[in-house]
Amino acid sequence: MKSILNVQTKSINSAALILGAASLASAFLGLLRDRLLAHQFGAGDELDIYYAAFKVPDFIALILIMGAISAAVVPIFSQYLVRSREEAWDFVASLLNVFLVFLISVSALMVVIAPFLISLVAPGFQGEKRELTILLTRIMFLSPIILGVSNIISGVLQVFRRFLATSLAPIFYNIGIIFGILFFVPKVGVVGLAFGVVLGAVLHFLIQLPVFLFSGFRYKAVFNFFHEGVKKAVVLTVPRSLGLAASQINLIIVTAIASTLAAGSIAVFNLANNIIFILINLIAVPFSTAVFPILSMRISENNKSEFLDKFYSTFRQILFFMVPASFLFFALRNQIVVIILGSGKFNVADIQLVAVCLGLFSLGVFAQGLVLLISKAFYAAQNTKTPAVVSVVAVIANVFLSLIFIDLLRSSSGFRELITNLFSLEGLNGVEVVALPLAISFSAIFQCFLLLVLLHKKIGDFRLREASRFFIKIILISILMTVFIYFALEMIPIYFRLDTANLFGVFWQTVLSSMIGILIYLGLAFALRLPEAQIIGRIIRRTGQD
Repeated sequence: MKSILNVQTKSINSAALILGAASLASAFLGLLRDRLLAHQFGAGDELDIYYAAFKVPDFIALILIMGAISAAVVPIFSQYLVRSREEAWDFVASLLNVFLVFLISVSALMVVIAPFLISLVAPGFQGEKRELTILLTRIMFLSPIILGVSNIISGVLQVFRRFLATSLAPIFYNIGIIFGILFFVPKVGVVGLAFGVVLGAVLHFLIQLPVFLFSGFRYKAVFNFFHEGVKKAVVLTVPRSLGLAASQINLIIVTAIASTLAAGSIAVFNLANNIIFILINLIAVPFSTAVFPILSMRISENNKSEFLDKFYSTFRQILFFMVPASFLFFALRNQIVVIILGSGKFNVADIQLVAVCLGLFSLGVFAQGLVLLISKAFYAAQNTKTPAVVSVVAVIANVFLSLIFIDLLRSSSGFRELITNLFSLEGLNGVEVVALPLAISFSAIFQCFLLLVLLHKKIGDFRLREASRFFIKIILISILMTVFIYFALEMIPIYFRLDTANLFGVFWQTVLSSMIGILIYLGLAFALRLPEAQIIGRIIRRTGQD
C-alpha cells in the first residue's frame, strides 16, 4: 500500500486520469452523502441548519488553506527544490508551524464570535434553529486547523507529482461525513453531522501523512516568522485569500439571501450546487491541478513557450469534456435529481426545485471550470492579485443579479412567467430560489471572460482565436448531442418498456440516453478530427490491445 501511494506521475494526462478517477470515487461518495442527507432530513429546517453552519468553517478552510496556501506552496517549494532540497524542507517546516499557530488562533476567535457570524450568514434563523446552527458551527471549527496542515502537505506532494495520496484525501473526507450520518446522527441528531465533518478532516490528513514523511519531511520546531519563503507565501496568500474570500463571501451572501426565502431554500441551493460540482471536480480540478506544478516549473525555468503550449492544450481539454457534460446535465436534470436524491422525506416539489437549479447551474459550469485553470496560470506566474480582483468584481455582479432575479420572480413579470413555464413550476412555493444559480452562471461567464482578456494581456498570445473557434465547434456538436438525448428520453421507455415511475426505470432511461448522447458527441468530434477525440481513440485502441 505504501509503495502504491508513493508512485510518481510523469505526464499531465496520467496525473489527470488518477485525479479524475479519485474525483469520480469522491463524487460517488458525495452523492451517497447527499442522498443520505436528503433521505434523513428532506429539504427542510435541519438541512438548512447544517448547510448554514458549515459555511463559516468552510469559508476559513478555503480562503486560508485549501486554495491560498497551496497556491503559494507549489510555486515557492518548486523554486527552493531547484536550488536545494534541504532549503525546501526548511521552508515547509517553517510554513507549517507559522500557519498552525495562526489557524488555531483564528478558529478560537471564530468559536467565541459564532453567534455574531450566524447572524450574518443566516439572518432569517430564529430561536432553536439559530442556537443549533451556532453549536454546529463551533464544533466544525476544529476542521480548518486539521485541513490547514493537510493541504500544505497536498501542495508539497503535488510538486513531487505524488497525486494518488492527494486525490484520496477528499474521498476519506467524505467517508468521515457519511460515517457521521450513519452512526452519529442516530445518537445525537443533526449535531452528529458536525462530528462527521471533523472526523472527515482527520482522515483527510492521515491518508497523506505517510507519503509526506516518505518524501523526506522531518518535523522541526522552528517558528521563523521572517523566513524568506514564509514571507513570500504570505505575500502570495493574501491576495489569493481575498480572491477566495470573495468567492466564499458570494456563497455566504447567497446563503443569507436563501435564509430569507421559503424553508428549505438553503438545502435546495446546496444540493444542486453539490451535484453540478461533480463536473468541476471530475474534469476541471484534475486537469488544472495536474498542470499547475508544470506551469510553475516552466515559469521558474523561464520557458514561456512551453508554458503557453501546456496552458492552451489543457484549456482545450477542459472545454472538450465540460461543455458536452453541461449540456447532458441540463437535458437529464430531472432524472439525475430523482436518482440521487429521490428518497425518504425528499418530496416531488423538492425534486423539481433542485432539478431547475441544477439546469441553471449547468449553463455556466464550463466557465467555472475554466476559471480554475486560468487562475492557476496566474498563480504559476506568482500573480495572485489579478484573480482576486476579478473575483471581487464577479461577486458584486452575482449579488446584483441575484437580487434583480429574485425581485422579478416575486412579481408578476414576464420573466417569472418564462421561468415557470419553461421548467413547469406553476403552483410551486419557493420558486425564487432558482434566481440564485441563474445569477451564479451569468457571473461565472463574466468572470471567465474577464480573466481570459487579462491573461492574454499579461502572457501574450495563447491562440485565443483558435480556442474561440474550437469552443464554437464544441457548442454546435453538443447541441446536436442534446437533440438526440431528448429523443432517446422519449423513445427508450417505450422501446424497452421501462416504467419511469420507479427508480429502476429512471436509472436505465438516464444511463441509455447518456450513452447515446456520448456516442453521438464522440462520433461528431471524430468527424471534425478534433485532436482530443483522437487521443481518446488511441487510449481505447491501446486498452483493447492490452
